Amino acid sequence: MFGSTAYGAIGAINNAINQPPENAKAASSVESQLQAQEREYKLVLQREPENQVALKGLVEVRLRMKNAQGAIAPLEKLVKLNLSQQEYKILLAQVRKQGGGDR
Repeated sequence: MFGSTAYGAIGAINNAINQPPENAKAASSVESQLQAQEREYKLVLQREPENQVALKGLVEVRLRMKNAQGAIAPLEKLVKLNLSQQEYKILLAQVRKQGGGDR
């Protein structure tokens, strides 16, 4: 059951990586929404550092914001929390290759 949930989350995150740019006005609105979502996920993670829903959400939001570097830490935590989920390891490698750097 968790495997299908993880697979769905990985698909959503991959879509965020490949999302096309929008026009300037819409992009500004989307950017402010993404920043608000990022703040909320960070607040949840302050209370519950291993909340996987918040970790996945933070990764997705940061990738949609084109912040690959910022997505690495929550992805690394997801990898540690889900050692049997190869999808997270693959996504982490993709994000690092995309511009997040190697660590």
